[in-house]
Amino acid sequence: MTTKPYGSSNGVPVTDEVIERAATEAEVGYELDQLTPRPTGRPLIGSAPAKGLPVRFPPELRDQIRKRAEVDHVSESDVVRRAVADYLARPA
Repeated sequence: MTTKPYGSSNGVPVTDEVIERAATEAEVGYELDQLTPRPTGRPLIGSAPAKGLPVRFPPELRDQIRKRAEVDHVSESDVVRRAVADYLARPA
């Protein structure tokens, strides 16, 4: 049997040996009550599925959002959500 790599799965090379082991395991069968179902769709951000809101930003503001996201190690969307939540939490 060769060990020709077919790519990788989670950083582990997929070879003929890996495929053969997985096939043997599948043929034996799985305990269905021990399998963990994968959730479908995107994870919830709030109490229900979120809806998109297209917004345009001038280049200077977009640069500030990008830089803040890098500093905070979050997405640009997270920066915008936090900024809007902070703004709305202030008294009118």
